[in-house]
Amino acid sequence: MLTKEDFPKYERICKDNEITALFNDGEGISVYPYRVVFLFKPNVNERVTCRLLLSVSKKRFHHAFKRNRVKRLIRESWRKNKAELYETCERDNISVDVALVYTATVIHSYDEMMNKTGKAIHEIVKHHETHQTMAN
Repeated sequence: MLTKEDFPKYERICKDNEITALFNDGEGISVYPYRVVFLFKPNVNERVTCRLLLSVSKKRFHHAFKRNRVKRLIRESWRKNKAELYETCERDNISVDVALVYTATVIHSYDEMMNKTGKAIHEIVKHHETHQTMAN
């Protein structure tokens, strides 16, 4: 299935209990400039979802306009690269929650963000597939 390149409300993680569950029960990897935390769940809805939580530290970027710029770049690169993750989720009938915590101290260019976000998504898929084959 060809995934739309949009980012609707249902693909965002907003509730405190969902955020807590993600960070408590999820697995984490580092893919510079991100700390990636993800949690695969069996699909209970009719819709497969890949939901995203963004975090950009005020400690690293003191000005809100810089934090907002980084978040805009991450959202755009997620929107363009999420198709690989959706294909895996639809094939295995699972949903996934992902938190991208931006750890760099500089704002990377659009092309770098696209590449790094794509690499992070690829690592999530690879991690799921290795654990899937070990379970079988």
